[in-house]
Amino acid sequence: MPRACRWILFSLLLTACGAGAKTYELSYQVSIDPQQGKADVSITLAGEELPSRLSIHFDPERHSDFSGSEGLSVEGDTATWHPQGAKDTLHYRFTVSHLKDTDSYDALMTGDWAVLRSDHLIPPIAVKAGKGLRSRATLDFDLPDGWSSAMPYESLDPAANRYRLSDPGRRFIRPKGWLILGAIASRQDEIADVEVRVAAPRDQDVRLQDALAFINWTLPYLKEIFPGFPPRMLVVSAGDPMWRGGLSAPNSQFMHADRPLVSGNRTSSLIHEMVHIGTSIHGTERSDWIVEGIAEYYAVEILRRSGGISERRFEETLDELAEWGEESPGLFTGDSSGPTTARAVGVMRAVDREISRSTGGKANLDQVATALANEGGKVTVANFIAIAERVAGGSLQSLDPIKRQLAGE
Repeated sequence: MPRACRWILFSLLLTACGAGAKTYELSYQVSIDPQQGKADVSITLAGEELPSRLSIHFDPERHSDFSGSEGLSVEGDTATWHPQGAKDTLHYRFTVSHLKDTDSYDALMTGDWAVLRSDHLIPPIAVKAGKGLRSRATLDFDLPDGWSSAMPYESLDPAANRYRLSDPGRRFIRPKGWLILGAIASRQDEIADVEVRVAAPRDQDVRLQDALAFINWTLPYLKEIFPGFPPRMLVVSAGDPMWRGGLSAPNSQFMHADRPLVSGNRTSSLIHEMVHIGTSIHGTERSDWIVEGIAEYYAVEILRRSGGISERRFEETLDELAEWGEESPGLFTGDSSGPTTARAVGVMRAVDREISRSTGGKANLDQVATALANEGGKVTVANFIAIAERVAGGSLQSLDPIKRQLAGE
């Protein structure tokens, strides 16, 4: 089922169930302590019927000091919680700052702001609950004076930093995606039916309006390929010592303040990460090149379609990527980056052109990307080949080397 339809179906199901639905209140409260670099987190469940067990799989280097009722036990990297009564609360502390490599961070708290992912703040939770029992979730921040927040969720009270969480299809709702807290500046607009917000620390010279204008220019073209694009997107930006690149997450992305909207090689990290948000797919050790190849191909293709680069510059860019891709030992290399992603772009280029020829211009790689996004989740090499050849109406010679490699393994 297309992702766009899932949102609609989920809303209809909630409406149809009405008062007869079995729900409980799930409340996340997060208190920020910049001096300690910590967040104090409370998770409260309240209702006539609650889940019988929650297994919280945490990172011992970042999550600590678990406490709660007698129904809580902690062993290794798992906290097991059996909620007691009609209302129960679990507490723990979270260390915000986290190094991605030796000298840069993918999460950071300073005395004035914090940038992190909410799905790291609230770790994965496996839930055992009665049939049909589902949560209704909110998240509240208790922030220092002068601080505010931005998340890719509906704001219930901006002054109180309170959000209504949603995750269609999930019975237990956990926050996901990037967030920013502190003395922040932001710009927002509705673009192609998507509520877009870009935000950064106020003391940094981040061109928020430029980024918003660039998204306004390019997102409508992406929506044509990925109509199930989330209804909200948050772009968080900050400078050093944050990691000097782009990182996507559900409904959101981080982009280092120094990253250009269009790079010197005529690709766009911002579009690349928006493609990841639009597809919501992830790969395996053998298929990560598909995920990254599609994102990087459209990082160039969307610039061409929107008039950002000429046809000649488009072809030059793909030729340069093909040359760089020759440095890659192969596509099945695990995490796809650098030359492997460039090589994957060459595959996408060839598949696009062969589909267009075989269908008389009636189809191209767009239909493949749309189908993968509609399915969501984990993509496999075999599934990618099957979808591409279904769109083409027959076998694709451009995929023969990959099929031979699959057959030989």
